Parts: sequence; C-alpha cells; structure tokens
Amino acid sequence: MTPTTVSGPSSDLQAVLERLVEIDAPSAIALVRALGAAAPETHTSAEECLRAALDEDRRLDVEVDEMVSRARAAQTAFEHWTDERVDELLRDLAEAFATRAEDLARATVQETGLGNVRDKTEKNRFASLTVYQSIAGQTAQGTIAERANRRVTELASPVGVVFGVVPVSNPVATAIFKTLIALKARNALILSFPRCALRLATTVGEVVRRELAAHGAPGDLVQWPAKRADRRLTRKLMSHEGVSLILATGGPGLVRAAYQSGTPAIGVGSGNAPAWICADADLARAARAIVASKAFDNGLICGAEHNLVVDERVIEPFAAALERAGAAVLTSDEAGRVAPFLVDADRGSIRREFIGQSAARIAAAVEVRRTYDVRLLILRVPFAGSADPYAREKLAPVLSMFAVAGEDEGLRLCRALLEDDGAGHTAAIHTTNLARIERFARAMPASRILVNTPSAQGCCGSTTGLDCSMTLGCGTFGGGSTTDNVTFRHLLNVKRVAHHIERRDRPVPGVETVIWS
Repeated sequence: MTPTTVSGPSSDLQAVLERLVEIDAPSAIALVRALGAAAPETHTSAEECLRAALDEDRRLDVEVDEMVSRARAAQTAFEHWTDERVDELLRDLAEAFATRAEDLARATVQETGLGNVRDKTEKNRFASLTVYQSIAGQTAQGTIAERANRRVTELASPVGVVFGVVPVSNPVATAIFKTLIALKARNALILSFPRCALRLATTVGEVVRRELAAHGAPGDLVQWPAKRADRRLTRKLMSHEGVSLILATGGPGLVRAAYQSGTPAIGVGSGNAPAWICADADLARAARAIVASKAFDNGLICGAEHNLVVDERVIEPFAAALERAGAAVLTSDEAGRVAPFLVDADRGSIRREFIGQSAARIAAAVEVRRTYDVRLLILRVPFAGSADPYAREKLAPVLSMFAVAGEDEGLRLCRALLEDDGAGHTAAIHTTNLARIERFARAMPASRILVNTPSAQGCCGSTTGLDCSMTLGCGTFGGGSTTDNVTFRHLLNVKRVAHHIERRDRPVPGVETVIWS
C-alpha cells in the first residue's frame, strides 16, 4: 500500500503518529481508537494517517532487516581473511580515494555548501592514504599480545556489523576513514549519510564496491541507504539486534540517540577547544599555527581552536602577529557592529548561513575590510559566562579572544570554556615551560592536550604522535565511552586465554596447585 500523503492540520497528526508508531505502535493504535470514540469526525483522518505510518514502519523494518542480514553474511565470509590480504584491499581502497580526492572534495562542497575544495582534498588524502599507512602491517586478528609472566594470551576477533554515522561537515573523509578501520578489523559496515549528501554516498560507495569486487571480497561488506536519509531509518539501524556497534559522528542529539539505542556505541562530543597563549609563547609561531588550524576547511573542524585565552601582557603583540598571519582582529567598534550579524540570538550560536563559509565571504557580509586577504575573523571580547555565544563552539573561521591576568586566571577560564561546551574534546597550550604544560594537562577536562601545534591538525594525529583518526573520543568528561582517537583497535573484541598459575601469595582452597615458572 502506498503511504497516504496529507497536508494541513492532518500532516501534524501524521507526524505525531509516525513518531508514536516508531516508539510504541500499540499505543498509536490505541490512540486512534480513542479518537474514534471521542471524536468520530476526526477518526477517518486519524485512521488514514495511522495506516500510512504503520505501512511505512513495516517497510523500513524489512529494509533494515535485509540490509543487516546481508552485512552479517558478508562479514562471516570476510572474517577469515589474513591481515596481509586485508591490507592489500585497504591499500587499493586508499589509493583509489586519494586519486579521486580533489573530485570528491569538489563534489562535497557543491553538495553541502560547506568548506573549501583545497582543504577537503587534503582531508580526503589524510583519511585515505595517511590513515592506511598508520594501520597497515598491524595485527588485527589472532594473537595480538602474550604476557608470558602471567600466562595470558590476547586474541582479537571482529565485533561484527558496525553502523557508522557520518556528519554533514565531513561526509566523504569520515566515510573513507570508517571504511578503512572497519575493514581492517574484518567487520562489515553500514554507513548513514546526511540527507544533503546522498549523491556523495553513491559516489563513495561505488569506489568501495569496485575495490571489493577486484579483491574478491563480498560486495555487501560496505552498504549505505542510497535513496533516503531518514531519522527513523537511522534509529532502526541503531537499535537492530544484528548491529554490533555504532560509530556516531555528528551533533549532540545524534550521539545521545546512539548511546540510548541499547547497542554498544562510540560517540564523539562537540569541540570548543581553548588555546592558552602564555606570556612565554613564541607568538609568531603560535599565530601562524592558529590561523592555519582555524581557517582550515573554513573552520569546520570541531577540534580546532574556538577560543583564544591570552595573557594580557602579550595580547597586543600577539594580535599583531595574528594579523601578519592573515587574521582580522576586529577593533572594539567593529566587534560591536559585527556581533549582532554573526550571532543568532535565539539559538545562541553563529548563524547557520556563516557555518563552513570562508572568512573573506563572512568579512564581506559583515563589512569588515582589510588590505590583505582575510583568513580568519577574531573578536576581542570580555568573557560573559556560559550564555555567551562567543564562548561556545563556532564551526566557522571565527575566533573569540579573551584576555587573562596571569596563570591562575588562564587555567580557570580554559576550564570554564570546556565545561560549558566541549568537555572531553581538546585543549591547546602555547608555552615553553614544561611545568606549566603539566599543570594545564592535569587541570583540563579534555582527552587531547596539544602543545605548540595547530589544533585542527594536531588533534587528528597529522602534526602530533596521536593515532590518525577522524573520530575523537571525549571520555566521560563529555558523556562518551573512550578518550582515545578511535581506530581499528576499538572495533575488535579481545579475548584473553588465561592458564592456571601458582599464586604463592593467594592459594586457592580445594584447588591443586600447578607450579609454573
């Protein structure tokens, strides 16, 4: 039966019934029966809406069941591939994506309207070749560790079917990354793309399918809903008993839904990284790093700097260094004029039309003019507490700059910024003092403490020794399950084979001791 399409007041009823059917179908049926008894004149419309909602729900159930069933069968066939054979597949996948990196970047910008082609090209190459190089040659099955002194052997097994949600800000790079780490661990993967990126899903999926076929791998190892991106479909996949693990990259609502689905999940939180510029920092180097980081892909990296916390003793020379690096540090008059245009007062955040747009475009829109090409807009503002939109995550080439009087105040403000928005993600410091770095690291509720490096590149392992990753855990600081940069190791079940040993310090009553040395 074709679902009934309604408009006007009935469309509201249909939406309510669709949501209720998703949560509790018997209650939806009971509601329509009650409406029929209480208001017979509305019963026909309600019954039609309910029938449409139930038909659609059943269709989605069949679609999800079939997709997961194919994924499980493909994973079972793939599970016994050797590490060497898997790495050969991953190498060719990575090279295929790297070859198409610029074309995919251009298509991403055209489809989503976010970011820029140059930086998305670099991001696609990082997510393919750099990630591949970081995991190739590593053992992902069988014996992965032996602890001879304890007679414990660790064995790795795939988790099964992984459901990976990709964000609109980085749909292609995140999809490439999740494909590589899922297959490295010999899992099947179902990807969910945002509605505005469904054509990208097909393009990415076709590249994957060609390489799978070339290597004799099951085609259903990597799947994606190609014709729709629907909240109900996503929720059904999250809660399906055949899905083993969710990798959720997206907004807070999506990550919360993943954790509430009943399926084990790894989710990431929002970023709001403070960057503490200490009095002893190399100001020119720090300024270049920050502009290169926050301007990258038009500010879409959640792990980039969002707030500059600057020792007041160096704020003037640092502002000058920022301008030499290509930033426009707004005057107080400019900041007062621009702020109402940049911020959506109702949402308390940067206006949607500025998200992922270039600094030059934003500067032109808010009538900020400089004699050089503007790469970043910086507002010197007083800290106004947690309600201040300039103290929150800004997915645009826009930064707040706060002055602080000394070390204690700098630490307090950095911590307050993280606790308000971005707990668990990333914090950065620019200093030459090792004791100050340790104090900062101990004080910050952040999973990554970056030192003298661009934050957007450092948090993902491009300019640091962190694991190369596009999924950055926030730990319990941010309501997550891990503080790690997520990689293939998080997509493995590790079994431990433990032999009986003599415990001279703790003998076990009634058990014959076996002496082993």
